[in-house]
Amino acid sequence: MPTDLELLSEAARLLERGKSFALCTVVEKKGSGPRDVGAKMLVDEDGKNFGTIGGGKVERALVDESLIAIKEHKSKKVTFNLNKSQVGGTVGTGMICGGELTVLADVIEPTPRLIIVGSGHVALPLATIAKAVGFQIIVVDDERKLVTKERFPMAESIIAGDYAKVFDNFMLGSRDFVVIAHGEPEHDYIALKKVIQKNPAYVGLLGSKTKAKILSEKLRVEGVSEEHINTLHAPLGLDIGAQTPEEIVISILAEIIQSKQRQKT
Repeated sequence: MPTDLELLSEAARLLERGKSFALCTVVEKKGSGPRDVGAKMLVDEDGKNFGTIGGGKVERALVDESLIAIKEHKSKKVTFNLNKSQVGGTVGTGMICGGELTVLADVIEPTPRLIIVGSGHVALPLATIAKAVGFQIIVVDDERKLVTKERFPMAESIIAGDYAKVFDNFMLGSRDFVVIAHGEPEHDYIALKKVIQKNPAYVGLLGSKTKAKILSEKLRVEGVSEEHINTLHAPLGLDIGAQTPEEIVISILAEIIQSKQRQKT
């Protein structure tokens, strides 16, 4: 059975990997039950658990309830009935311990990541403002002179290198947001093709409708599925009549935040 330190270390590793999880804690016990108040278990978004609240049917039921909570992005308190007879307002387990366990499944989600491809006039204010509204910033560019920690001190990570090689090995999750803002169509296309097939939460392309149409058709010709192509936000950002780089950034972040909130409903 893991110690609290080991359990919290596992929680930190899940967050580092961009995984959501429920920290499940027994908060009330009536009658007989497998664990006492304070017993803890982690359930990640894939249904894997770490630690235990007693095993068996109650633990399997807790995994199911935790996955519902994670999907709904809402913590919940669940009472498990450890009797054979069903009791209203509780989750039945078919066990014969004779008591009840109430467990808080506290949903914990990683800080959303914004991966900015490019380091130009839009990238800098985008990184600055996105950091201020709660995103973890990663900047990727193939121009090593521009993508530096001095230029992007707010970034968690700075990656310089050929886009094809960078994104071959880059882990993108379903809660990651990507803005492609290099500017050169060929550079943007290489990043776009790699990124869009990894199914992030959002992919936006900076540029005109004509550029978006040309690159989308090129993706189609090269065998990228229509399902993936249809996820592209291009031109990206809400239409607010933005003109300056800072105004464009406001429109981009407004669309990203809107997309993020819609995923929670």
